[in-house]
Amino acid sequence: MADPSPLLLRDDADGIATLTLNRPDQRNALSTGLMTALEQALDAIAEDSAVKVVILAGTGPAFSAGHDLREVRADRRREAYEALFAQCSRTMLKIVRLPKPVIARVHGVATAAGCQLVASCDLAVASEAARFATPGVNIGLFCSTPMVALSRNVARKHAMEMLLTGDLIPAERAREIGLVNRVVPAAELEAATRELARQIASKSPLTLAIGKEAFYAQAELDLEAAYAYASEVMTRNMLARDAGEGIDAFLEKRAPQWTGE
Repeated sequence: MADPSPLLLRDDADGIATLTLNRPDQRNALSTGLMTALEQALDAIAEDSAVKVVILAGTGPAFSAGHDLREVRADRRREAYEALFAQCSRTMLKIVRLPKPVIARVHGVATAAGCQLVASCDLAVASEAARFATPGVNIGLFCSTPMVALSRNVARKHAMEMLLTGDLIPAERAREIGLVNRVVPAAELEAATRELARQIASKSPLTLAIGKEAFYAQAELDLEAAYAYASEVMTRNMLARDAGEGIDAFLEKRAPQWTGE
């Protein structure tokens, strides 16, 4: 018997790694196997100096419909549920903690944990056909873990409206409330996402890593502590070779040559 298709596809080009969820018949539901594959890919990319930016995409009609509900109901023990949601949280944290920017490329529906996946990415580009929801409330299961990422992307009342109604919102509304950065025609989605990734990949990888870590760290601090932390980060950044090269290149009106140091 032929091996089944891999749950996650990876394609690397021009310093950009594209990870594609590959369970199209299940609307890319986040099974334990798919989350494990995603965790392993992110761990490998974290150590891969050739990769500057990651694009996260999906095959088939949906970006991701969230957790695999058939798998969820197959083992109803408390321990199974604890392990599932711990793994999901770990997967989302790996995206946030990856020292490289991650861009969600959303072509279809992103619901429940699929919406959480979009919110966990650093940036998101959506097709005009994309739609978003946290619909757990409709089946008696409040989207509590998706709520964590969602509420850190959009204002509280917008997040609560999504969580309490479970309604699908269109891509343009998702852009208005801050869940996605850009909305483009479906035919332009891949090119628009790749162009954004290329722009970011042209920057110093060290600077991107420092900046991403600092962005999420300062967001959890009070104002005074955030400034103290950011000042220390700026000092450390200024001492890096790439910062000196970037400033000198600007003053000398030439393109910088990054070394990642």
